[in-house]
Amino acid sequence: METEQSGTTGFDAAVDGVVAPTDKLGGTLRLVRTDDFDSLDPGNTYYAYTWNFLRLIGRTLVTFDTAPGKAGQKLVPDLAESLGESSDGGRTWTYRLRPGLLYEDGTPVVSADVKYAIARSNYGTDVLGVGPTYFRHLLGTDYGGPWREPEVDGPVTVETPDDRTLVLRLAEPFAGMDLLATMPSTTPVPRDRDTGIGYRLGPVATGPYRVASYERGRLVVLERNPHWDPETDPVRRQRAERIEVHLGKDPHEVDLMLLSGEAHIDLAGFGVQPAVQERILADPALRANADNPLTGFTWIYCLSSRIAPFDNVHCRRAVQFATDKAAMQKAYGGPVGGDIATTILPPTIDGYQPFDRYPVGEDGTGDLEAARAELALAGMPDGFRTKIAARKDRLKEYRAAEALSAGLARVGIEAEVLDFPSGDYFDRYGGSPEYLRDHGIGIIMFGWGADFPDGYGFFQQIVDGRAIKERGNQNMGELDDPEINGLLDRGAVSADPAERAAIWHRIDRLTMDHAVIVPYLYPRSLLYRHPDARNVFVTGSFGMYDYVALGAE
Repeated sequence: METEQSGTTGFDAAVDGVVAPTDKLGGTLRLVRTDDFDSLDPGNTYYAYTWNFLRLIGRTLVTFDTAPGKAGQKLVPDLAESLGESSDGGRTWTYRLRPGLLYEDGTPVVSADVKYAIARSNYGTDVLGVGPTYFRHLLGTDYGGPWREPEVDGPVTVETPDDRTLVLRLAEPFAGMDLLATMPSTTPVPRDRDTGIGYRLGPVATGPYRVASYERGRLVVLERNPHWDPETDPVRRQRAERIEVHLGKDPHEVDLMLLSGEAHIDLAGFGVQPAVQERILADPALRANADNPLTGFTWIYCLSSRIAPFDNVHCRRAVQFATDKAAMQKAYGGPVGGDIATTILPPTIDGYQPFDRYPVGEDGTGDLEAARAELALAGMPDGFRTKIAARKDRLKEYRAAEALSAGLARVGIEAEVLDFPSGDYFDRYGGSPEYLRDHGIGIIMFGWGADFPDGYGFFQQIVDGRAIKERGNQNMGELDDPEINGLLDRGAVSADPAERAAIWHRIDRLTMDHAVIVPYLYPRSLLYRHPDARNVFVTGSFGMYDYVALGAE
């Protein structure tokens, strides 16, 4: 049914409401991005904006409702007929697929395709090194993955008794399986269409759009999927005839494209650059098309505990105290870019409690005396040298790294800033412990949001020692504390929200004691939506505009 409603207007209107609501099929929606996607392979991606975008192409067992704000965190069945059915005290989860699900070529989706998707993404890390591996941790087994063991039909703990039924048998109880079922790694992949690392260029669609063309680093074009049936899909609509993603643009060019109408939305969801922030906030007409939500992320940097001198906790604590968080906040445009952070867990996640393990002064510029005292305890009173990894196409992050370097220099810590591309950052550089060790990179710029809106989804990949990987590693501090690992296991099985929240807070404090993660900002993004964009709202599940909902004039 085609509808037009009045919706909400003005600054921050899309944070809790819908701007220019419609269910009508429109024209071409144009998105823009500085770098390429990390991957369009749903089993080999770890950027939030990619996960958000991939919901246009692929469907998952469960997804988030298409609604603004906190309502966008509501779980709804997607490929599955209902949310998961738990049995055996939370050790067994069963999902039954909806009837009539088809791929873009008209062939049916079967439960074995979901099993294969989980197998390749969680056990095939010899080829796909970027995505999370929660299922491998929970399902156990010594299965070697589809490329090491091509003759094996996936992990034995995933069963497909018929074409519509998927049964997951876990090693231990887990209360949050429906949250995991929202992840791209449950997007079905037909085994005979899998091209390994090349699948990133043409994933087989089950959603309302399919990939028509992909010129890496330049342009992705989506067209409507003729075999997508809205009767089987509770959350998606086709509101654009065509979707273009323009890639590889300079950050300032991205902002100008948004203001001119060459693009409707910045895909990354990080907001405009500081110079354009000032222009938008000063102009009432432009300000009315902007939103400034908390993103649900924490901007952090990691200190590798396996790389000297950061194998000494006092060196890590010296850096904590010497960090000029005010200067790093300024790199993001000041308070409009976010609030100075003192905890790893952001205010949007249950379990957040404010505390400050390493105070940097009321002005946020650092406690240099405390930093020098830690250097003395480390036996390095004159400081040391290290290197910082950052993504230059993320201009604000790179400038924050420069501000960090300048702040550390005040206590004799010389930190050279190195730039890397976003697209390969986790796979080849910041997420490769071997690369970091070989090149003496002790500080890794990073930003983290929950893989799903829960403390387990926030912490497990970045602090669990069992999650350290050769490629696509998110535990960049290489922290492996049995107490933290055990708390994660306790939180995973608990169905008591208060107990879970207390566990996440305890993990936050313990991790800060280790000093392997330095939180410096709870980011806000000054997002700009061109007036020709339709059905625009910020989803609480990703902290950016919901790309599944968007249309264009």
